[in-house]
Amino acid sequence: MPDSDSQVRIPVDLSETDLSILRVLADSKGRVVSRESILRLAGLDNVSARRADASLVVLRKVLGTDSVITVRRRGWMLSEEAHKAAVKLLSREI
Repeated sequence: MPDSDSQVRIPVDLSETDLSILRVLADSKGRVVSRESILRLAGLDNVSARRADASLVVLRKVLGTDSVITVRRRGWMLSEEAHKAAVKLLSREI
């Protein structure tokens, strides 16, 4: 396993919800996305708003602690390195 949080860990199992949220963040490169927008764009309107938070925890474990940038009171975005890793990870899921 990598010894740096900036390196991608190979996930054992990402849920469909986690992957949907990762797709939204990857598609929103360089933009901050609110919790509500993440859930709406991921097609997860019917789940708890806190589910987005849980998925972000999972994604930080997979991509590294600094991968998902929190913009207080606005939302989240992927770091440049995390975006590259997310695109690579999502391309394996197709």
